[in-house]
Amino acid sequence: MTTQPDFDAIVIGGGPSGATAAHDLAVQGYRVMLLDKAGRIKPCGGAVPPRLLKDFDIPQSLLVAHAKSARIIAPSNKTVDMPVGDGFVGMVDRDVFDEWLRARAGDAGAMRITGTCEAVDDRADGMAVVSYREGRNAAAQTVTARCVIGADGARSRVAQQCIPGGDKMKCVFAYHEVVKVPDTITEDYDPARCDVYYQGHLSPDFYAWVFPHGETASIGLGSANKGFPLRETTRLMREQTGLSKWETLRKEGAPIPLKPLKRWDNGRNVLVAGDAAGVVAPSSGEGIFYAMTAGRMSANAVSEFLRTGDAKALKGARRQFMKAHGRVFWILGMMQFFWYRNDSMRERFVKMCADPDVQRLTWEAYMNKELVRREPKAHMKIFFKDLGHLIGLKPVKG
Repeated sequence: MTTQPDFDAIVIGGGPSGATAAHDLAVQGYRVMLLDKAGRIKPCGGAVPPRLLKDFDIPQSLLVAHAKSARIIAPSNKTVDMPVGDGFVGMVDRDVFDEWLRARAGDAGAMRITGTCEAVDDRADGMAVVSYREGRNAAAQTVTARCVIGADGARSRVAQQCIPGGDKMKCVFAYHEVVKVPDTITEDYDPARCDVYYQGHLSPDFYAWVFPHGETASIGLGSANKGFPLRETTRLMREQTGLSKWETLRKEGAPIPLKPLKRWDNGRNVLVAGDAAGVVAPSSGEGIFYAMTAGRMSANAVSEFLRTGDAKALKGARRQFMKAHGRVFWILGMMQFFWYRNDSMRERFVKMCADPDVQRLTWEAYMNKELVRREPKAHMKIFFKDLGHLIGLKPVKG
């Protein structure tokens, strides 16, 4: 290389994935720039498993609620309660949580810049050149780095410009409203329970939710149908659940990717992570844990690239992620394909979730973020139950 770059790595996007990658690289002593927009909060139920707190050293103080159960609601309005048992589902507010992660990256040594990326280009000597603006009317600035990590969301500009196939991301469109929970609750709402609605009129191909956040709650839904009226349906849902009079604090919408990209790097000096790489779990839409995991794996791959100069190291991020979580993503994708097709199938799905074996193994897989392999008999039992529901051999009523 003929000149020294401004940074070893530039991370574009300061959500959980980008902030984690920037932190991990800064801790290793690399010169890191973290470029992030200001004031944008992603619509998110905010659920995180206990494993996330341990893996990423997250303090309990960032949790605004501990959900001890989930209640799923069928098209017929029949409900199934799924108690977590001895564990819990942690709930975070993304505005506070994301900023804490960014601040931690800054404390580790990453240079934080508030601005918007406009382009990522190659230079003849192998450097990546990032053009950005710190404000809409501000002059464009450029910085150089040996490597760029794009963690700038499902409609990633970095992926579209630099990654083959990055412009073909299929997404669910999510929308939620954050409401203030009144001091006295007379509605059917439990501050320690996540409610999930599998009802076609609320979402034709995904689900709707009411998630507790301590003093607030997230009420929202998602659909891959671009013409589906998200805002109007959320209003109808609030009326249906009796929460229409609760004070609305803010409204947010954004695309959420449906499956991981087939490629995460450009073979030279750019890698994507988080939503930009498509790492949101099918069926559940869970993204925070997987985003942070991809961010850490991307940081490890970039560190290897910076150490060796071998761009093949960048491929390690996707390879490592898919080895750890690809099977779970495939199974969840099949579940979404089969069970979310119509209300008849949703009804059967909710019925199946009443099974104690299904509940126990579901929560164990969620808490540990891996398939539970030590009980083959239980898995075979669930497989045949699932198959029976799928082809209609088991009655919905009973």
